Amino acid sequence: MNSNNKAEVVIVGTGVVGVLIAEQLLDAGIPVLMLEAGPRVARAEVVENFRNLPLALKGDPSSCYPPRPWAPHPMPSSENPDDHYLELSGPDKYAQTFIRYAGGSTWHWAGTCWRLTPEDMQLHTLYGVGRDWAFGYDVLEPYYTRVEHKLGICGPSDPALQWPPQRSAPYPMPALPFSPGEQRFTDVVRELGYHNIPTAQARNSGMPYDERPACCANNNCVPVCPVGAKYDAATALARLESKGATILTDAVVYRVETDDANRVNAVNYFDANKVSHRVTGKIFVLACNGIETPKLLLMSANSRNPHGLANSSDQVGRNMMDHPQLTMTLTLSEPYWSGVGPVVNSGIMETSQGSFRSEHAGAYFRYNNFARNRFVTFAALKKGLVGQALDEEIRRMTACTADVVLAHEVLPDADNRLTLSAKKDWLGLPRPSIHYDVGDYTRKSAEQYSLPIGRKIAEAMGATDIKVSPAFAQSKHIMGGTIMGMDAANSVVDPDCRAHDHDNLFLPGGGAMPSTACGNSTLSMAALGLKAADAIVRQLQKA
Repeated sequence: MNSNNKAEVVIVGTGVVGVLIAEQLLDAGIPVLMLEAGPRVARAEVVENFRNLPLALKGDPSSCYPPRPWAPHPMPSSENPDDHYLELSGPDKYAQTFIRYAGGSTWHWAGTCWRLTPEDMQLHTLYGVGRDWAFGYDVLEPYYTRVEHKLGICGPSDPALQWPPQRSAPYPMPALPFSPGEQRFTDVVRELGYHNIPTAQARNSGMPYDERPACCANNNCVPVCPVGAKYDAATALARLESKGATILTDAVVYRVETDDANRVNAVNYFDANKVSHRVTGKIFVLACNGIETPKLLLMSANSRNPHGLANSSDQVGRNMMDHPQLTMTLTLSEPYWSGVGPVVNSGIMETSQGSFRSEHAGAYFRYNNFARNRFVTFAALKKGLVGQALDEEIRRMTACTADVVLAHEVLPDADNRLTLSAKKDWLGLPRPSIHYDVGDYTRKSAEQYSLPIGRKIAEAMGATDIKVSPAFAQSKHIMGGTIMGMDAANSVVDPDCRAHDHDNLFLPGGGAMPSTACGNSTLSMAALGLKAADAIVRQLQKA
């Protein structure tokens, strides 16, 4: 084993949660060392990768981020269809897309930043289902505001268009305008009694922010914003280094050590040459996403913790959650013209709330603002069209097709579980094995609630053909696995995302979330990160 790097705080992961925590600690004068499993790349390299992709791969959000053998993508690629990093089982496949690169999956996210509502955090109290959070919305709200200013969130100034309306400060930037298709969608659903409101999103709207330029409507947010108007954690890395952070890339942490007092005292990592290294510190933060964090805890089992670290409750790896979604692909009688501006720019959120949540899940309806030309080109070519007929069909269908996505909440279920597979990865480490079932609570919502509403919307839009995806897809919002609670007997972390079993180990992010709501989870993950950072500063100041 080589080297013995050390720091006051060791952070595993350089995604949005790890980066926000690191900067807050550095600003408090606390030395930080960060470990990242993947490489560090420049935006220009990623953009060039995208430009050189075959057309068929441009819709794959991971395609312009070539995996490293030691840091594979979770799902097979078209080039390696048999290369499964995740072992999936159960009625619904927990198929995920995350990037093991410096900056994490914010490289290829859409930038959507919905808040939870007060009701979302009290499911058990209000509706008798799921779990409550260990604190209320009033505790999380100031952290939401801080994150919105850290990331640079644009959103509406009118409280009637904000979700939720309970806010202590305005968004840093105004909302982006709707595309022609979104505006038509907004007008149509208003006639049905629904309100399509601007999405809060980490994207500069008409002005520079945080040394990033304004959005110029490339409609290429996924897989990469070519100009850097959308926030990604990679943009902060140089600033962290200027403040004194040490960032080690191509460093796959495979073990967390504990001492005789059962406090964490070191992590071990493999470099790209399979050489092992050891890093010591006073406080340790695992911010390496909701799959890699529980996997690492389980791999770190020792004589004091035979079932894995932080796992006296047997809850590590359990309660895996996401936002199961269905997509309606519509052929429309009149042009809508999707594809101007961000790929996700608005949504119907009011349908996520109501007393019905005692019986079935809520749902969030999203008009997908992706440009349609790539999808319709393949369809037109399959018809055998050539020449002017092909051009006219591509133009017509680009204007007259649209997707409406129905995203649902899901309840925590201990049987939705990540365990260690007997199969190994390139480094000889166990692959994650995940059993998943969205459950009757969500299925009932789709059958009796969201799809009937969706069909009503589609008909009002003038759909002449409606195709509904045959099964739930995952939204790639990884939650659960290290769930939060006040009781150490049935949860993994406390309200500060500190492990119940190890007082110097923090597990912030989506893994701690006890409920999913219907909107994207990144803002809540980041808010939990800042809350954990406050707790770390207090803990070190008392030491």
